[in-house]
Amino acid sequence: MSTPSRFDRGHTDDLMPFLAASPTPYHAVANAAERLEKAGFRQVAETDAWEGTSGGKYVLRGGALVAWYVPEGAEPHTPFRIVGAHTDSPNLRVKPRPDSGAHGWRQVAVEIYGGPLLNSWLDRDLGLAGRLSLRDGSTRLVNIDRALLRVPQLAVHLDRSVSTEGLKLDKQRHLQPIWGLGEEVRDGDLIAFLEEESGLDAGEVTGWDLMTHSVEPPSYLGRDRELLAGPRMDNLLSVHAGTAALAAVATADAGQPYLPYIPVLAAFDHEENGSQSDTGADGPLLGSVLERSVFARGGSYEDRARAFAGTVCLSSDTGHAIHPNYAERHDPTHHPRAGGGPILKVNVNNRYATDGSGRAVFAAACEKAGVPFQSFVSNNSMPCGTTIGPITAARHGIKTVDIGVAILSMHSARELCGADDPFLLANAMVAFLEG
Repeated sequence: MSTPSRFDRGHTDDLMPFLAASPTPYHAVANAAERLEKAGFRQVAETDAWEGTSGGKYVLRGGALVAWYVPEGAEPHTPFRIVGAHTDSPNLRVKPRPDSGAHGWRQVAVEIYGGPLLNSWLDRDLGLAGRLSLRDGSTRLVNIDRALLRVPQLAVHLDRSVSTEGLKLDKQRHLQPIWGLGEEVRDGDLIAFLEEESGLDAGEVTGWDLMTHSVEPPSYLGRDRELLAGPRMDNLLSVHAGTAALAAVATADAGQPYLPYIPVLAAFDHEENGSQSDTGADGPLLGSVLERSVFARGGSYEDRARAFAGTVCLSSDTGHAIHPNYAERHDPTHHPRAGGGPILKVNVNNRYATDGSGRAVFAAACEKAGVPFQSFVSNNSMPCGTTIGPITAARHGIKTVDIGVAILSMHSARELCGADDPFLLANAMVAFLEG
C-alpha cells in the first residue's frame, strides 16, 4: 500500500490560480475535472450505460460534479467515503433582459444571488463570466476577466448620514452596475458583446447564465504571508481541497486493492439558495451516481442498502473564525482561529449534521493525518447558517459530518483565511477518504 504525499504550502499556492480561474460554478467544475483527468479519471455520460470497471470516473452536470474512484476488486456492497462541497458563491447575476441604464449611463440589470455582503461589491472592478447556451443546443463558457463593470457608491457629500447611521442599500435601485456611457439603451448589446468576445456569430446565443466577479487576484498578506485573501473561498476552498485529496488517494492506490471504501467527491451547485435544483444537494444527483456505481458492479438493491449503511460523508464548507473586532458575536467558549486547522461544526438543532460518532470519525482522520482541528458552535443568541450536511444525511440516509475552514468576511466579494488551513484540510480529507 502506497501513501499519498502530504500537502504543504504548495497546495495553498495552487489554490490561488484555481480561485482566479473559477469565477462561476461552471468554470469551477471544469477546472476540477481537468485536474482529475490528469490523475487518470475519465468522464462518463449520464445518458450512457455504465461499466463496472475499476478506476476513476466523474459526472458533470451544469455547475455540479460527482467523481469517484473504484479500487480493483471492490465489492458491489463496498461503502463510500464522500467529501461534499458546493461550487456557488453569493454574487450579482444578470437578468433575462440585461441592457438598462439612465441619465447617460449604460448599465447591466442584475439580480442578487444568495446572501452577499452587498457593500463589498461597491466600487470594485468587476468582470463577467458564466455559461452561454447556443442555438445548436451546445454550451460555451465565457470569462471576461478584466475591469468591465462597477457598482458606484454614492458620495458622502450626498449621504451625510452614512458615517453615523450606516450604509443602507436597496437591492433593486442601488446594485445595478455601470459598464459604459450612452443615452440609448439597446436590447441585445451585452449579449452581442459576449458573442464577439467569444468568437461567436451574431444571434448564436439564445440563453445565458451570467454573473459578476471581482477581478482582483487572490494574494497572500500579512507580515509573514500567513493569511490568504481571495474570492469565492466559500466554498471553492473545499472543492479544491476535495479534488486534490481524491486525486491523491486514487494515484496512490495504483491498482492495489487496499482501499476499504470507494472515495467520492460531490461538488454541488445552489447551496447558497437552498440546494433545491437538479444540481443541488437536495436533488437526486449524488444518490443516482452512487446507486449506478453499485449496480454497474453487479450489485443488487440489497448491496446498495449495505453500501449506503456503511457510508460516511464529510460536508466541507467554510465557517466563522473568531473576529477580533466582534468577539462578543461568537460563543464564549468556542473561538476557532485562522491557522488552527479545520473546524468541526456542531449544532444540536441539526443545522449541521455532526453528532458524537461523526466527531469520532473526523477526529480519527485528523489524528492519522497529524492535523489539529477545532470545534465550532454558534452563540446561542444567534441562529447559525446551514450546509449541505443535513440535506445529504436526510435525503440519502448517510452519516454526515460538517467540517470546514474558519474564515473572516464570509459572503464578501473577497474573503480571508489562514494560509496553512487549506492544506491542513486537504490532508485531513486524504486520511478520511483512505479510511
